[in-house]
Amino acid sequence: MFSRDELERYSRHVILPEIGGAGQQKLKQARVLVIGAGGLGSPLLLYLAAAGIGTLGIVDDDTVSLSNLQRQVLHGTEAIGRRKTESAAVAIAGLNPHVRVVEHTERLTPQNADSLIGAYDIVADGSDNFDTRFLVNDTCYSLGKTLVTAAMLRFDGQLSTFKPWKGAPHPCYRCVFPEPPPPGSVPACSEAGVLGALGGVMGSLQALEVVKELLDLGDSLSGRLLLYDALRGDFRTVKLRRDPQCRTCGDRS
Repeated sequence: MFSRDELERYSRHVILPEIGGAGQQKLKQARVLVIGAGGLGSPLLLYLAAAGIGTLGIVDDDTVSLSNLQRQVLHGTEAIGRRKTESAAVAIAGLNPHVRVVEHTERLTPQNADSLIGAYDIVADGSDNFDTRFLVNDTCYSLGKTLVTAAMLRFDGQLSTFKPWKGAPHPCYRCVFPEPPPPGSVPACSEAGVLGALGGVMGSLQALEVVKELLDLGDSLSGRLLLYDALRGDFRTVKLRRDPQCRTCGDRS
């Protein structure tokens, strides 16, 4: 059931025939885990909260720093030094008090990945390191959870959805990127830089794909990689194929 406030708040969703009251109720009942409350996680969390996702889990062990604010719009200057999970919870409560926020102020590790990811319906990964990305992928596959993942660097972004637990032809992240690149071969944002507004583009698209997956709307990005070149203002998609030899979801896994 929705309160009067909720009915007005979500009215633009409810009047969409593809969503309606039933779809909005699904969003209210949904549990979404967001990995990272940074450049991607900021717009992602804000739009998921605004959409009425019932429970948002946030995994992040970092604190807000001044250099974050150029792109991490979830946090304000007054939040510098505060835990990102705490700052995010405050911002989300101000935007939509109907959303329950669960703060996981810790790093995702092989020891806690199953328990954290297993408690949610779908995972949105906005982490900034390859170890976490591969761990999230492998855990989502083993637990049968859909993963929506995005990444960005300098002026380029990428986005895809992975649900290999549904079987062929759905690939997993390792089908596309079998192993992490050698240390030092791919610079971090702190070394190469990143356009702040790029996080808004990719994080918003990521939120959109999460909602689509929860409501089974439109065409899934599973099996496709969306690439965005901000300097060219150009989107393109690349077809992805399942790797039968993949160590995670392959025929021998």
